[in-house]
Amino acid sequence: MTGLRKLLIVEDDLGLQRQLRWAYEGYEVLVAADRPSAIDMIRAEEPAVVTLDLGLPPDPDGTTEGFAALADILSLKPETKVIVASGHGARESAIQAIADGAWDFYQKPIDIDALGHIVARAFHVHELEAENRRLAARGAAPALGGLITAAPEMIKVMRTVERVAPADVSVMLLGASGTGKELLARGLHDASRRAGGAFVAINCAAIPETLLESELFGHEKGAFTGAVKTTEGKIEQAAGGTLFLDEIGDVPLPLQVKLLRFLQERVIERIGGRRPIPVDTRIVCATHRDIDAMVAAGEFREDLYYRLAEIVVRIPSLAERPGDAALLARHFVTRYAASMNPAVSGLSSDARAAIDAHDWPGNVRELENRVKRAVIMADGKSVTAADLDLAAAQDDGVNLRAAREAADRRAIRHALARADGNISQTARLLGVSRPTLYDLLKSYDLHD
Repeated sequence: MTGLRKLLIVEDDLGLQRQLRWAYEGYEVLVAADRPSAIDMIRAEEPAVVTLDLGLPPDPDGTTEGFAALADILSLKPETKVIVASGHGARESAIQAIADGAWDFYQKPIDIDALGHIVARAFHVHELEAENRRLAARGAAPALGGLITAAPEMIKVMRTVERVAPADVSVMLLGASGTGKELLARGLHDASRRAGGAFVAINCAAIPETLLESELFGHEKGAFTGAVKTTEGKIEQAAGGTLFLDEIGDVPLPLQVKLLRFLQERVIERIGGRRPIPVDTRIVCATHRDIDAMVAAGEFREDLYYRLAEIVVRIPSLAERPGDAALLARHFVTRYAASMNPAVSGLSSDARAAIDAHDWPGNVRELENRVKRAVIMADGKSVTAADLDLAAAQDDGVNLRAAREAADRRAIRHALARADGNISQTARLLGVSRPTLYDLLKSYDLHD
């Protein structure tokens, strides 16, 4: 690695290529003669600034190929500063280039010194914008619902939730216990038009069947023994906001009928009441159970399922989120060390390896509990695998080639998650070149 800032020159004139290459001694100069090779260079090298000749083969006397290259570059890397150069209908080309997203335009014949000033300014602005993005990210609000993740699988889920949040539809979150269903539901509420209303959560499995109807729909005074006053149910309490029904699969069939009526007519009747009460409440529900199998077995009403599952979001387990276990573990160490054991400052190498190797059947809830206990029990500055009550990671593979491939896959996915999908940073983390990483991604079929 040279450490120099990267400048890509897209030019099919070999003489001008050489002239420009030698003119810019302060940069790492990359050269491409046509659109395909320019795009390959953008993917592999990620230059900050590009000078682009619009007259590229197979249309060297026109501009169509050059404008197509401009569109492709900005589609791949929108932050790239593209300086377009052309002698073809200069004014019209300049207007179109700027409209299409070029940073600047320069008319041929090229004055090396003048173009050098434009290039230097483009690098300067690119660096300022990059620093601005870093500062904005550092001071940004927490991720959706306060979730912490770098795994592409979970980021995709969060983007889905963000897209459906503004639409006033019922959402069903499917995932194992401890995967963050309530955090996602709260994030959905906060990103919706109902954010100013209440977010009310109820765990349907934690309330006895005889009390669940009253909890949801409320009751009138005197409706049953002990009903000394009229009480609103959770559906009414969430009016104008969102009601989160956790473990919806545990709602008994008779109550499912009443819940279906509310979803169809948007009115409720309290227990002991005779007056229908209109309620505007959005329903978000979740379950760890196989709801499709329950419908097939007649344990869950099919018509209610379709009312609740207008949008279905499946949440991956922690084991399916590469890199997140270690990321979350560091977060929990910082959180609990401050109040429970200030001497602890991080995770030991064997703890990080053990965390990556563990399957986490209890998902984030299990991880949090283990880290909390480990912080309390740790004797040194670092939490160890023994503190976490996890065995040191071992490789049980008997086939060397298969074991190496499995290790490569884990390492690449882990690095991609840590680098948030950035290829250059991923290559640096893995200690390989970008072309090598692209070959590995292709051979292991790890492309998105």
